[in-house]
Amino acid sequence: MLIVMKPDATAQEIAGVVQVIESMGYEALPMPGRQRTTVGLIGNDGRVDASRVEALAGVTEVIHVSKPYKQVSREWKPEPTRIPLPDGTVIGGREVIVMAGPCSVESEEQILTAARQVKASGATVLRAGAFKPRSSPYAFQGLGTVGLELLAAARAETGLLIVTEAMDPHGLALVSEVADIVQIGARNMQNYSLLKECGRQPKPVLLKRGLSATISEMLLSAEYILASGNPNVILCERGIRSFDTATRNVFDLSAIAVTHGLSHLPIIADPSHGTGHRDMVPAMARAAVAAGADGLIIEVHPHPEQALSDGAQSLFPEQFDRMMREVSAIAEVIGRSLLVPVGSTT
Repeated sequence: MLIVMKPDATAQEIAGVVQVIESMGYEALPMPGRQRTTVGLIGNDGRVDASRVEALAGVTEVIHVSKPYKQVSREWKPEPTRIPLPDGTVIGGREVIVMAGPCSVESEEQILTAARQVKASGATVLRAGAFKPRSSPYAFQGLGTVGLELLAAARAETGLLIVTEAMDPHGLALVSEVADIVQIGARNMQNYSLLKECGRQPKPVLLKRGLSATISEMLLSAEYILASGNPNVILCERGIRSFDTATRNVFDLSAIAVTHGLSHLPIIADPSHGTGHRDMVPAMARAAVAAGADGLIIEVHPHPEQALSDGAQSLFPEQFDRMMREVSAIAEVIGRSLLVPVGSTT
C-alpha cells in the first residue's frame, strides 16, 4: 500500500502518517519525491484498514499495490485448492462435480424421487433448499428443520452428499449439523457476520456471487471465511443483474476464467439461476465446463410444472440426463472427466 501525500504536506503531517502506520503494527517507509512524498506500508497482510490513513491531514490518495484479498489469491497460494468431501469426492481436481436437485424441499416423496433421479443420471451432490430466502414474503419459504430431516433421509437412501443454504447464524448451526456443504446464497454474499460464522464451522462453504457483485467483491467475501479459519470455500458464478430482461440474469462465463486466474479456490457454475429458463440451462452448462468450471449446480425437479419455487428454470429429469451426457463429452475434450457415482446410468 502506498500513501500519497499532498504536494504541500508538512513534515509533521508525514510523521503523523508514519506514526499511525506503525501503531497498526506495520513498517512505514517515507519516500520523498521531486513534487511530493509517498509513504510505503510494508508488511501488509491483507487486514489493513485504509480508512485509518485516508483521513489523515496531508494525505491525498491511498494506492493498493496488491490485491485487497490475500488468503484467497494465487499470490498467497499458487496451487489450486482441492476440497475433500466425506465420501472421498474432491472439488477442484481433474473431475467435474455435478450438484443437482430441486430448488426447494417440498415433501418426502418429492425430494426422494428427485434424489434417485439425479443420482441415476450421474449427480454426486443433492441440492435443495430447506430455508428459502424469497423476494416476496408471501412466497414459499421452505420447510425449515423438517426440510433438513428430509434431506438427511435422502442422503441415507441414495448416498448423495447434501448442499443446502443457511440464511443466518441460527440457521447455519442447524444446516451445519446436516449438510455436507453449507451454501451461502447470492443475497447473503456480503452478510459479513454470517460469513465469519461460516469460517468458524468445519463444513465446506459454497459461496454464491451476489446479485450485483464484482468478482473482487466475491473474493473479498470468501476472504472473510478464510480469515475466520475455514479454508474450504467453493465459489459459484450464478449470474448478475443487468438491464436486459431476456434472461433472469447475465450468466458471466468470463468470471470462471478470471477467477481461476486470481484465486486458488475452485469455482462452480449455476446456469439455472444464470438464465432462468430451462431450455437455456444445458447450453450454458456445456459452456461453463468448457470455460473451466470445477462443477455445476443444476435445478432438477420431478415435475417442474408443480414446483413451489423456480419451476421455470428447473430441468425435467430426462433433460438433465441428456445434459449430463453432453457435459461429460465436453469435459473429456478439455482433459477432464465428469465424476459419476457408483450406481448411476451415465
